[in-house]
Amino acid sequence: MAKRRLRTGPTAALPARPDRAELLRLVRLADPGAREDGDDIVAVDVRVHAPVEAEPDLVGGELEQVWACRVTAEGPLPVDFFDRHLAEGLAFRLGGLAVCRGVVDDPADESRPGGPAVILPAPPAAEELIELLEGEVEQEEEFVFVAGGVRVLVVPEKGRPPAAGELLPFAAELTAVELRGDDQAKLGTLALALSEALNGLVVDRWRFRVDRPEDLLPPS
Repeated sequence: MAKRRLRTGPTAALPARPDRAELLRLVRLADPGAREDGDDIVAVDVRVHAPVEAEPDLVGGELEQVWACRVTAEGPLPVDFFDRHLAEGLAFRLGGLAVCRGVVDDPADESRPGGPAVILPAPPAAEELIELLEGEVEQEEEFVFVAGGVRVLVVPEKGRPPAAGELLPFAAELTAVELRGDDQAKLGTLALALSEALNGLVVDRWRFRVDRPEDLLPPS
């Protein structure tokens, strides 16, 4: 694949060639209906190209060895920037870097904004949400709460992330309970508790499904 296309991206630049079955498993966290198509993987209308070996200068020498998975949109995206989110989410889980429009990003950089979200089929009542939060709860705005050092925002979910497909038959209005804080494992534990109580599911900032708090931490 032409070097220019890899730099244009979105591309997941990985330190080792990913196992094919593992790559499919990870893509299915973003789209449970993802399938193999020849050597590639197709999720909704996005194609994850088979990994190719690339030069380290693709990521400015940040990795000694680079295996690149370019991600291309082939139709309407279910969520804005779904192709870019797919590349970044794969890079995060496989210990790599993301390349888009010539810019190299480290998805595991703790200074990057974002955190997990609980996707719900309908907005929760404020009183119900407050009862589920830990410690003293301060309501800053109508849909913004702070509890135990965690900022909680209730917002409409933009688009229809494929990971939340199981909620769609019952969804009146997909809603995201976004969690912000410094401790991703703590946020994950709270998100999973809220999901259990409110019949939702947890996704990370790239809209990959999260099943354990550890899923929000970069690989060791």
